Amino acid sequence: MGLKQSRHPPGKAGMQSPKVAARVAGVAYLVCVVTGLFAEVAVRGSVIVSGDAAATARNILASEGLYRLGFAADLVGSVAYLVVTLLLYQLLKPVSAGLSLLAAFFSIVGIAIGGAASLGHLAPLLILKPLPYLSVFDPAQLQSLAYLALKLHAQGYLVALVFFGCYEVVLGYLIFKSTFFPRTLGVLVCIAGVAFLTNSFAIFVAPQIGDALNNLMLALDGVGEISLTLWLLVIGLDAERWLAKAYPAKAS
Repeated sequence: MGLKQSRHPPGKAGMQSPKVAARVAGVAYLVCVVTGLFAEVAVRGSVIVSGDAAATARNILASEGLYRLGFAADLVGSVAYLVVTLLLYQLLKPVSAGLSLLAAFFSIVGIAIGGAASLGHLAPLLILKPLPYLSVFDPAQLQSLAYLALKLHAQGYLVALVFFGCYEVVLGYLIFKSTFFPRTLGVLVCIAGVAFLTNSFAIFVAPQIGDALNNLMLALDGVGEISLTLWLLVIGLDAERWLAKAYPAKAS
């Protein structure tokens, strides 16, 4: 899957390689977006009743199959985002190897935190089952514990978004400086990263303000991420300009 930068002048295959990598990154990004929306909207959005642990517990047990699919979707999305991270690291490495590595590091840390946080989604299925070692708790207590696990999942994901926000800020800068992606795209991705950071820190520091800003910040991020996804899928990148960055001596 890597882009090899050989000592020999790139031929026709070399011209296609960055375009193929960009398209694959676009497909992986689309998988990440679709699985994320499914898990957050179709699953958690349909079973979680805000402030009502008992109703949430009933919904989870009544839709266990769907709920488990939500957990699987989160994992698939994480794997897809790892592919995106690797490919964009390689594509943007000619712009700045150090910054591209830093961006990839931010993303991988965010993926790791998000993976750990996803255990909070799975935990209610373990807590709400009638198992012997949970018999010391009454049903209301178990429902509260399950609801708390979901709250911890949400907080853990907000921590992950801090690192994804940093990733998108650096990624946007690299795209802006790249010449083989449009500068407007870099600006939109940067704004998406700032929106993630603003959203997370506002909720951590001032929850009421964070809740009020939440929809706006998510919309700003959505514009940036969807724009990048569509550009990678439909256009890819300017292969000639990418090669000029990757092989500056040959270009001159």
